[in-house]
Amino acid sequence: MSNHKVVCWDCGCDVDDPFTNICPRCGGLLTVKMDLEKVKEKKPTDLAKEPIGVWRYADFLPVDKKHAVSIKEGGTPLYSTKALGAEIGIPDLFVKYEGANPTGSFKDRGMTVGVSHAVELGVPTVGCASTGNTSASLAAYAAKAGLKCAVFLPSGKVAAGKLAQAMFFGAKVLSIDGNFDDALALARKMAEERKIYLLNSINPFRPEGQKSVLFEIMDQLQYDVPDRIILPVGNAANIWAIYKAITELKEVGWIDKMPMLTGIQAEGASPIASAFAAKTNDFVAEENPETIATAIRIGNPISGRKALKAIYDTGGYSTTVPDAEIIAAQKLLGRREGVCVEPASAASVAGAKKLREMGIIDRDEKVVCICTGNGLKDPDTIINNCEPIIKCANSVEAVENILN
Repeated sequence: MSNHKVVCWDCGCDVDDPFTNICPRCGGLLTVKMDLEKVKEKKPTDLAKEPIGVWRYADFLPVDKKHAVSIKEGGTPLYSTKALGAEIGIPDLFVKYEGANPTGSFKDRGMTVGVSHAVELGVPTVGCASTGNTSASLAAYAAKAGLKCAVFLPSGKVAAGKLAQAMFFGAKVLSIDGNFDDALALARKMAEERKIYLLNSINPFRPEGQKSVLFEIMDQLQYDVPDRIILPVGNAANIWAIYKAITELKEVGWIDKMPMLTGIQAEGASPIASAFAAKTNDFVAEENPETIATAIRIGNPISGRKALKAIYDTGGYSTTVPDAEIIAAQKLLGRREGVCVEPASAASVAGAKKLREMGIIDRDEKVVCICTGNGLKDPDTIINNCEPIIKCANSVEAVENILN
């Protein structure tokens, strides 16, 4: 663990209260400022003594490794997707498959650090609002840590696979009238009254764990920095976390350039992409976001302004894709590369295809698409958008007729 302090992202003041998630002076968002002076004495190979995964990068994390609540998160595959890349015109295309994390999504990276910090603080109960993946992850890590857990879900808006996980791991699952933003408002009120320790991405320790996906990508590419990293954007903490990791690697001298961070949103939930199109540093919240990609069905992203800074500072881009293109990309990835992702994850692939067609992405770019969650998180969407099961008589001839 490196020395660190929590500061306001807006006004820069130090924040000492470990239970607050907003600046007491200006109401701004918080972030963790790491002291990386000792890390500058190391090389990337020094960390390789530890197995690849979140805690290999403990030097960049604000939690003591001895308190780690871990179920072996991270270490996810980075696939070279030649067939997919050839089809969409990006030969040097990679997919970072976060669906291989223990609960099936990238949320495990932030949650191992967030729950470990909750253990350091000695809190008895943790909680979050969620469109699904956050609740599944928090429920698992709370169970591992022996903490009580409450998750606040928007009524009728959570995919079956994610809901099943939260229930299975023993969390108190609360269905709230309204959308994700309504559920988050209630969770934040509970946190303000010290009834729960909130582990949504407004908590500054959560994105610290999510930085590790960038560290892993660099390890897996042997520090050949990609030209562009594309990822789906919902609540927007992940793109900010990756940007923060990039700046920290530059600070310690391990890389000398920044990949262009490119955020993709669904057409029906696109406040960040709209702000980027308008060239503004802030966004206008959407009251009624709607998309088949439930994990990014968020109209008022907590880290939206941070995401815009990440995109602008790296010379990146943001755009939208319609649900039909998300589903088409989901199937294309599965049928060209054998990788099964949930719809929100496929937004990054759909975005890569669109931006290549627009000429925003050059053919010779090295591109990494981050796919944030496993396809089995949302089996209903897969079943509803694939060819129906074929009725077949119990005979070789009947099978041959169908195959031909």
